[in-house]
Amino acid sequence: MQGIFVKVMSPLRAVLPWAALLLGLFLIRLTHRGILWVEEAYPAAAAIQRFEHGKLLYADFQFDKPPLSTALYLLWGGYPGWPLRLAGAAYVTLCAWLASALARRWWSPTEGVWAAALLSFYLTFGVPASVMAMAPDLLCLAPVLGMMLALAGRHAITAGALLGLAVCFNGKAIVFAPLLLTGPRHGWMASLAGSLAGLAVAVLGFDGPQQWKQVWEWGAAYSRNTPVVAPLWEGLVRTLSWCGFQATAVVSAMLCLRRERNVALLGWIALAFAAVTLGLRFSPRYYLLLIPPVCLAGARGLTTVGPRWRAVLLAVLLIPTIRFGARFMQLAVQPGAPWADTAMNRDSAAAAQILSARAKPGDTILVWGYRPDLLVYTRLALGTPFLDSQPLTGVLADRHLTRSDATFPALAARNRAALAHMAPTWIADGLGPYNPRLAISNYPDLKSWLERHYEPAGQTVGTHIYRRRP
Repeated sequence: MQGIFVKVMSPLRAVLPWAALLLGLFLIRLTHRGILWVEEAYPAAAAIQRFEHGKLLYADFQFDKPPLSTALYLLWGGYPGWPLRLAGAAYVTLCAWLASALARRWWSPTEGVWAAALLSFYLTFGVPASVMAMAPDLLCLAPVLGMMLALAGRHAITAGALLGLAVCFNGKAIVFAPLLLTGPRHGWMASLAGSLAGLAVAVLGFDGPQQWKQVWEWGAAYSRNTPVVAPLWEGLVRTLSWCGFQATAVVSAMLCLRRERNVALLGWIALAFAAVTLGLRFSPRYYLLLIPPVCLAGARGLTTVGPRWRAVLLAVLLIPTIRFGARFMQLAVQPGAPWADTAMNRDSAAAAQILSARAKPGDTILVWGYRPDLLVYTRLALGTPFLDSQPLTGVLADRHLTRSDATFPALAARNRAALAHMAPTWIADGLGPYNPRLAISNYPDLKSWLERHYEPAGQTVGTHIYRRRP
């Protein structure tokens, strides 16, 4: 009997810590159930078009991200609220498990515990729009961690396949390709074959030429056009700020790298920072790529220092805990907290209430602006091939609230000419109230089409709604 009890309890002891971590992460993330960050609304909107309306990615509507983020959102139908937050908690738990397994393989179980703890902490207590959003920058972390774990186990073809999958979540993951050389000495051919297989699995079934134009050509132009006036200074300031909030992991990582030469880990950190600088935007979500390798090095550093210094380093975790934890507490008490960075999302929810109350089965919509949360809340079918208005204005979403300089003026003019022959039931202009120069009513080539076929049907502070005349 005692032997049976030991056999039953042994696997339970291995699972219980991860189950407890999952539950804790879910309860924390559940405070954000009433918020839908725009970076996660975008793949959710695409998933809804596929899940409920049978529209194909790239072929039936334009989408400028690789396909796997949308494929993942299909698992819960693109619904916001608790399903999305549960998925986020499960994903961070998976990342923590992979980091722990890699640390154990490189060093010992002690480093595995610290790696999982640091990674879980920093993927929770950070800029909410980055760490909460199940967006490409977060979603490529698990495949990259899996790639490094496979390389540590000398599984070259698996490592290559996971890199291919990471690229299909976030194109920036291609910068980690040199890490494949840190695997088996003669395994680069197997890694290459695995990468191609991973890419093929993710890409097959999609319109290849359109995917190339919408994801890679658009993405390349996006990277070449930064809206930051002084990118080097901005990059220095934001990087130092990031290091300050991640000081425990950063200082511990420096102690680790000073004492030992882990080529794979050092290269991982260097390539992750190179990925952060691509496009010279230095958005907080880009720094997510740095968190796994820095946390792994930090775990090793915490293990090698004495108890007194370890206590000092861990005390520094109070900085991000206080800075970002206050928001969790506020949301727990007041779910609709009136923060400035969620004002547009609250406006989208209000506009969606108007649309949902008046829309009929079979109605379609055009969302003017970068407001994919409107599509998630209404779940209406697209009435055009445009998920947002970037292809129609030619102005990238990272600047269109304040500027009107078009990156793709000729392409936008062609798309507007095509739009004038389409007939969505509803138009939700979520850009004009913020930047009147880019309002749909301000384009001469759409003016007669809009006035002839549409009439005002409601508005919120940030959205003007038009309905097609009977």
